[in-house]
Amino acid sequence: MSYRVAVENADSPDAVALLAALSEFLERITGSSGEGSFAVDDLRAANACFVVARDDDKKEVGCAALRPLTPNIAELKRMFAVPGESGVGSELLAFLETKAAQMGYREIWLETRKVNTKAMSFYQRRGYKRIPNFGKYATRPEAVCFGKSVGGIDRPTGASS
Repeated sequence: MSYRVAVENADSPDAVALLAALSEFLERITGSSGEGSFAVDDLRAANACFVVARDDDKKEVGCAALRPLTPNIAELKRMFAVPGESGVGSELLAFLETKAAQMGYREIWLETRKVNTKAMSFYQRRGYKRIPNFGKYATRPEAVCFGKSVGGIDRPTGASS
Protein backbone atom coordinates (compact mmCIF):
# COMPACT_ATOMS: atom_id res chain seq x y z
CA MET A 1 0.00 0.00 0.00
CA SER A 2 1.28 3.46 -0.80
CA TYR A 3 0.28 6.66 0.95
CA ARG A 4 0.00 10.26 -0.16
CA VAL A 5 0.75 12.89 2.48
CA ALA A 6 -0.36 16.47 1.92
CA VAL A 7 -0.92 19.67 3.86
CA GLU A 8 -4.62 20.01 4.66
CA ASN A 9 -6.91 22.11 6.80
CA ALA A 10 -7.08 20.82 10.38
CA ASP A 11 -10.74 21.91 10.50
CA SER A 12 -11.81 19.58 7.68
CA PRO A 13 -14.18 16.70 8.53
CA ASP A 14 -11.47 14.12 7.76
CA ALA A 15 -8.95 15.90 10.00
CA VAL A 16 -11.47 16.28 12.82
CA ALA A 17 -12.25 12.54 12.62
CA LEU A 18 -8.55 11.62 12.74
CA LEU A 19 -7.89 13.95 15.68
CA ALA A 20 -10.85 12.49 17.56
CA ALA A 21 -9.60 8.95 16.91
CA LEU A 22 -6.16 9.96 18.19
CA SER A 23 -7.63 11.50 21.35
CA GLU A 24 -9.60 8.32 22.06
CA PHE A 25 -6.52 6.16 21.43
CA LEU A 26 -4.32 8.26 23.73
CA GLU A 27 -6.95 8.30 26.45
CA ARG A 28 -6.96 4.48 26.44
CA ILE A 29 -3.19 4.03 26.66
CA THR A 30 -2.06 7.06 28.68
CA GLY A 31 -5.14 8.19 30.59
CA SER A 32 -5.10 11.55 28.81
CA SER A 33 -6.41 12.54 25.39
CA GLY A 34 -3.60 15.03 24.87
CA GLU A 35 -6.11 17.64 23.76
CA GLY A 36 -4.96 20.07 26.45
CA SER A 37 -1.57 20.37 24.74
CA PHE A 38 -2.85 21.25 21.29
CA ALA A 39 -5.29 23.63 19.66
CA VAL A 40 -6.09 23.87 15.97
CA ASP A 41 -5.49 27.63 16.32
CA ASP A 42 -1.80 26.79 16.92
CA LEU A 43 -1.65 25.89 13.24
CA ARG A 44 -2.63 29.37 12.10
CA ALA A 45 0.85 30.62 13.06
CA ALA A 46 3.47 31.21 10.42
CA ASN A 47 5.56 28.09 9.75
CA ALA A 48 2.92 25.70 11.10
CA CYS A 49 1.08 23.00 9.19
CA PHE A 50 -1.24 20.02 9.48
CA VAL A 51 -0.89 17.01 7.20
CA VAL A 52 -3.11 14.07 6.36
CA ALA A 53 -2.01 10.74 4.89
CA ARG A 54 -4.38 9.00 2.48
CA ASP A 55 -4.29 5.51 1.03
CA ASP A 56 -4.71 4.54 -2.63
CA ASP A 57 -8.49 4.83 -2.21
CA LYS A 58 -8.05 8.40 -0.87
CA LYS A 59 -9.24 7.37 2.58
CA GLU A 60 -7.61 9.24 5.46
CA VAL A 61 -5.27 6.97 7.41
CA GLY A 62 -3.12 9.34 9.48
CA CYS A 63 -2.29 12.87 10.48
CA ALA A 64 0.31 15.03 12.19
CA ALA A 65 1.10 18.69 12.79
CA LEU A 66 4.07 21.01 13.16
CA ARG A 67 3.96 24.21 15.15
CA PRO A 68 6.77 26.64 15.96
CA LEU A 69 8.50 26.52 19.34
CA THR A 70 11.26 28.95 18.30
CA PRO A 71 12.35 30.26 14.89
CA ASN A 72 14.68 27.23 14.65
CA ILE A 73 12.65 24.50 16.39
CA ALA A 74 9.32 23.01 15.34
CA GLU A 75 7.22 20.87 17.65
CA LEU A 76 5.63 17.71 16.27
CA LYS A 77 2.04 17.34 17.50
CA ARG A 78 -0.93 14.99 17.06
CA MET A 79 0.93 12.28 15.16
CA PHE A 80 -1.49 9.44 14.46
CA ALA A 81 -1.79 6.46 12.15
CA VAL A 82 -4.95 4.39 11.95
CA PRO A 83 -4.18 1.03 13.59
CA GLY A 84 -3.39 -1.65 11.04
CA GLU A 85 -2.03 0.78 8.44
CA SER A 86 1.62 -0.18 8.19
CA GLY A 87 4.08 2.55 7.16
CA VAL A 88 1.79 5.56 7.63
CA GLY A 89 3.73 6.97 10.58
CA SER A 90 7.01 6.75 8.67
CA GLU A 91 5.48 8.52 5.66
CA LEU A 92 4.03 11.30 7.84
CA LEU A 93 7.27 11.81 9.72
CA ALA A 94 9.45 11.87 6.61
CA PHE A 95 7.11 14.38 4.97
CA LEU A 96 7.14 16.66 8.03
CA GLU A 97 10.92 16.45 8.46
CA THR A 98 11.34 17.64 4.87
CA LYS A 99 8.66 20.30 5.32
CA ALA A 100 10.29 21.54 8.55
CA ALA A 101 13.66 21.92 6.82
CA GLN A 102 11.99 23.77 3.92
CA MET A 103 10.36 26.14 6.44
CA GLY A 104 13.79 26.92 7.92
CA TYR A 105 13.65 24.82 11.05
CA ARG A 106 16.84 23.11 12.18
CA GLU A 107 15.22 20.73 14.65
CA ILE A 108 11.97 18.97 15.48
CA TRP A 109 11.10 18.31 19.11
CA LEU A 110 8.24 16.23 20.45
CA GLU A 111 6.77 14.85 23.64
CA THR A 112 5.14 11.53 24.32
CA ARG A 113 4.31 9.64 27.48
CA LYS A 114 6.72 7.11 28.97
CA VAL A 115 3.89 4.57 29.02
CA ASN A 116 3.65 4.87 25.22
CA THR A 117 6.65 2.64 24.60
CA LYS A 118 5.59 1.94 21.01
CA ALA A 119 5.83 5.66 20.15
CA MET A 120 9.16 6.00 21.96
CA SER A 121 10.62 3.10 19.96
CA PHE A 122 9.16 4.47 16.72
CA TYR A 123 10.87 7.86 17.15
CA GLN A 124 14.16 6.39 18.31
CA ARG A 125 14.29 4.07 15.27
CA ARG A 126 13.94 7.18 13.11
CA GLY A 127 16.87 9.01 14.65
CA TYR A 128 15.17 10.97 17.42
CA LYS A 129 17.28 11.33 20.56
CA ARG A 130 16.11 11.88 24.11
CA ILE A 131 16.31 15.55 25.15
CA PRO A 132 15.50 17.25 28.45
CA ASN A 133 11.78 17.81 28.87
CA PHE A 134 10.90 21.27 27.59
CA GLY A 135 8.17 23.83 28.15
CA LYS A 136 5.11 22.55 29.99
CA TYR A 137 6.62 19.06 30.03
CA ALA A 138 9.68 20.10 32.09
CA THR A 139 7.97 19.25 35.38
CA ARG A 140 6.02 16.24 34.15
CA PRO A 141 7.64 12.94 35.16
CA GLU A 142 5.24 10.95 32.92
CA ALA A 143 6.50 12.81 29.84
CA VAL A 144 9.53 12.06 27.69
CA CYS A 145 10.85 14.40 25.00
CA PHE A 146 12.83 13.72 21.85
CA GLY A 147 14.53 15.84 19.21
CA LYS A 148 16.09 15.45 15.80
CA SER A 149 18.09 17.72 13.55
CA VAL A 150 16.47 18.39 10.19
CA GLY A 151 18.32 21.36 8.81
CA GLY A 152 22.01 20.52 8.69
CA ILE A 153 23.21 20.37 12.30
CA ASP A 154 24.35 17.15 13.94
CA ARG A 155 22.29 16.85 17.12
CA PRO A 156 19.43 18.62 18.85
CA THR A 157 20.52 21.49 21.10
CA GLY A 158 18.54 19.95 23.93
CA ALA A 159 20.25 16.57 23.66
CA SER A 160 22.57 15.42 26.38
CA SER A 161 26.04 14.21 25.38
